Amino acid sequence: MITYVFPGQGVQKKGMGAEVFDEFPELIAIADRVLGYSIKEICLENPEGKLSLTQYTQPAIFIVNALLYLKKCKETGVTPDFVAGHSLGEYNALFAAKAFDFETGVKLVKKRGELMGQVTGGGMAAVIGLTGEEVFSVLKEKNLNKIDIANYNSPFQVVIAGPKEEVGKAKSIFETIEKVKMVSLLTVSGAFHSRYMEEASIEFGTMLDTISFSEIKIPVIANVNARTYKQADIKKNLIWQMNHSVQWVDTIRYLMGLGEMTFEEVGAGRVLTGMIKKIQSEATPLMIKKEDVETSKTSEFTENSKPPKEVRFLADTLGSEAFRSRYHLKYAYIAGAMYRGISSKELVVKAGKAGMLAFYGSGGLTLDTIEQDLQFIKQELSGKGAYGCNFLHNPNYPQKEEKLARLLIKNRVSVIEASAFMGITQALILYKAAGIVEDSFGTMKCLNRIIAKVSRPEVAEAFLSPAPERMVKKLLEEEKITIKQAQELKRIPMADDICIESDSGGHTDCGVAFALIPSIRRLRDNMMEQYNFTEKISIGAAGGIGTPEAAAASLALGADFIVTGSINQCSVEAGTSDVVKDILAQMNVQDTEYSPAGDMFEYGAKVQVLKKGVFFPARANKLYDLYIHHNSIDEIDEKTKNQIQEKYFKRSFESVFLELKQHYNEAMIEKADSNPKYKMALIFKWYFHYANQLAISGNTESKVDYQVYTGPALGAFNQWVLNSELKDWRKRHVDEIGKMLLEATADYLNDFYEQSN
Repeated sequence: MITYVFPGQGVQKKGMGAEVFDEFPELIAIADRVLGYSIKEICLENPEGKLSLTQYTQPAIFIVNALLYLKKCKETGVTPDFVAGHSLGEYNALFAAKAFDFETGVKLVKKRGELMGQVTGGGMAAVIGLTGEEVFSVLKEKNLNKIDIANYNSPFQVVIAGPKEEVGKAKSIFETIEKVKMVSLLTVSGAFHSRYMEEASIEFGTMLDTISFSEIKIPVIANVNARTYKQADIKKNLIWQMNHSVQWVDTIRYLMGLGEMTFEEVGAGRVLTGMIKKIQSEATPLMIKKEDVETSKTSEFTENSKPPKEVRFLADTLGSEAFRSRYHLKYAYIAGAMYRGISSKELVVKAGKAGMLAFYGSGGLTLDTIEQDLQFIKQELSGKGAYGCNFLHNPNYPQKEEKLARLLIKNRVSVIEASAFMGITQALILYKAAGIVEDSFGTMKCLNRIIAKVSRPEVAEAFLSPAPERMVKKLLEEEKITIKQAQELKRIPMADDICIESDSGGHTDCGVAFALIPSIRRLRDNMMEQYNFTEKISIGAAGGIGTPEAAAASLALGADFIVTGSINQCSVEAGTSDVVKDILAQMNVQDTEYSPAGDMFEYGAKVQVLKKGVFFPARANKLYDLYIHHNSIDEIDEKTKNQIQEKYFKRSFESVFLELKQHYNEAMIEKADSNPKYKMALIFKWYFHYANQLAISGNTESKVDYQVYTGPALGAFNQWVLNSELKDWRKRHVDEIGKMLLEATADYLNDFYEQSN
């Protein structure tokens, strides 16, 4: 078999393409029209040194490579069995495979070159003498957290990328290592194939939305995963290629593993020929299963073929592709909501711009505040990222739930995180129904999506079912929904996706992921079959996820996405006080405790909170114990009452109740006056709000009363980053936390499966 390989940026030189320009005048005319300048002049004369500028280099190399390929085909009549390209060269491989025509290719690389040319302040360096694993280990050990691996060019040549100063610092460090033969700085303006190309890749994706790709006729091996392109993945791969490593070593190893393979370099230069010879002499083939090859070119396989020795995982391929597509995400990753705006508007925007989904923490906030913050989020993201809003169950005040539902409908929030629900409520149905519309073809669609956070199978079953018929009927009678909406509600589940919440910060049933996830996944499958739902409901995992090992375990259990919470509370964007963040950054896995939930005090619901350095858990549990064993405050002994008023509340019960009168409606106050136990509950619940406010505001005089929702995941995260710059929470950003966690999870899984094989 034969593979044609196409070189990328770096092979440009004055005079390239001289032998083919006159042979394809029609194509040159097309190129000049698209580019707005003479490509022949750029290549042959290099006016003002333009050939070294990325916006000119990339179209020039693509065009010369393409013409030389066409010339070779015309002269030899040979069609290669496979094609591959290094970075920019992948566009030539796709052109050869007829995924797009010449004009489209020129348009694509013109835009790509312009976007990459605009990226400044970055640098790249080739490290020669170390393997990719060794380079990664050095980066990790030396806390070079701002450096990414950009290219795996050969087994002992790895290119790193990052901010220019950081690359210079890394160069100095690598040069002290005995095995390193040379570190060479590359002449580039940006940190290509790294996280710093994120914005450029997003903008490039907008252009790709306008392109229609043809059926691939020759198997193309992708840079991002060293596997055969799937037709549906063309756009995704081209976006990812800009901000992910070029897996050139594994690309060649993959092709070597397919059978006896000859490689021919087509284009301007012979740099790939040298790389391939090194890979062939220094690396072993990847042995591939038959089903790993998408095309019919499997004649060289035998029944003795072994399974792959490696399983390649990437941060943005973890989890369910369907889930990522449903919410237009790059990562199957959610930053879950945190009470009273701790998952702030800034946190939501930061995560959204990085291709993640974050939920705004609306619980405990006024409707005016929620609306203002949602408008801020919508304006900041402006279609460039997903976002959602938390919808916290309010069992005592269903009217508040409905008001929140109407606010979300009014502001066109298309996804909510339903949390702390024990069943379906009318407000949830109202929100779901408002998203049901009829498209131009007469098909009913639901635009409003619910991700339900559950920790009990019976609650999961309620969300995996259609809306309760009696509630739908009532809403219809009250003319809050239409007949068509009511009919459609019978055919769809209440939740579009389920997040299984194991033991975690905030509300928790102390669930165990190893038991919950498999059970609810099976329940999901049964419910989908029972109701014949057409769109698969994804199952996510939350609770205890603060390290790569925990994330990997969740994915291994079958999670389609992961949700983090506690680890995001100790980030720059979290809407709590610096004092709290200072404390949280020092906590370990044993520094949490369970206490009553203030919003569900009477029900005995539990939340997990910070124990280290505070008295809140002990005091909150004391209040609940008193509530259970007494019918009124008057029944409590005087010593205990004085202790609560002086030490806990720092004010009298009477002054607390006077304050409550200003916030609760007349009916509730009348009920409290006539029901001493209810009055005791209201007064005790005040302490929970008070303690929460102390923490968020950072009141240093009452630190012992801080109520801080958190789980042991943050303690595990703190230990994971203990020897890095992220030990300081001021260097923790919610998007970087997510990316780092996912990338490390992918690395962990790669290592695990490689060792297993």
